[in-house]
Amino acid sequence: MSRRTPLIAGNWKKNMGHEETAGLIRAIAENIAGLDDVDVLVAPPFTSLTRAKKEIGDSRILLGAQNMHWEKSGAYTGEISAAMLLDVGCTHVILGHSERRILFKETSEMVDLKANAAVEAGLNPIVCIGETLEEREQGKTFEVVRDQLEKSLNNFRIKKTLPLSVTIAYEPVWAIGTGKTATPAQAQEVHEAIRQWIEDNFDKDVSIKLRILYGGSVKPENAKDLMEMPDIDGALVGGASLKAELFLPIITFGEPR
Repeated sequence: MSRRTPLIAGNWKKNMGHEETAGLIRAIAENIAGLDDVDVLVAPPFTSLTRAKKEIGDSRILLGAQNMHWEKSGAYTGEISAAMLLDVGCTHVILGHSERRILFKETSEMVDLKANAAVEAGLNPIVCIGETLEEREQGKTFEVVRDQLEKSLNNFRIKKTLPLSVTIAYEPVWAIGTGKTATPAQAQEVHEAIRQWIEDNFDKDVSIKLRILYGGSVKPENAKDLMEMPDIDGALVGGASLKAELFLPIITFGEPR
């Protein structure tokens, strides 16, 4: 296990109303009481954030949002600012998820603006990157990952500093919601390359301390093997985070409590 505290984050996507949110958070909170060697985060839809915060109470669960806009305010119908997320109790925000990039045409340049705005406001961004199946089959995985890193973290590169409040999530697009998962070795290979990129573009101390998550059909059956990899510091979990009986074993890396 790495010296970095693992983070298991549940991305609920467009799921879970108020009552479902309350029930799931209560189940998670009850079962992670006393578990202090892993950070746990949930990212409900915007409409459930306030209810989620209420149910989290004084438990160790962190609250994240699934997206935000980079501007502080203004004529941006349908968008949410960092200040609004902080106001409802969020500490984290997921940015650049492949579904945002593909379905809503978000570019790495937009992700860069969001990540910079999040950090400036005091939010912890989880910046997502990853290649498609076609790009992997063409042998472009590392080229794509490097390009997304350079453009999605450009403001930090200009400043020559990458705050440790930033988390990177490697999510191969071909493994999201498909049931397919990168093997632990495949995931580790990319995570190692990401950590090396951080060292090359910032410094070794940051590369050692910054958390890099894996996302892509993470489930109880593969959590332990993934988390044994030296450069994998947790998971960004989609479908399996919607059911306590699936999410809780991932939090404990497949081991019973």
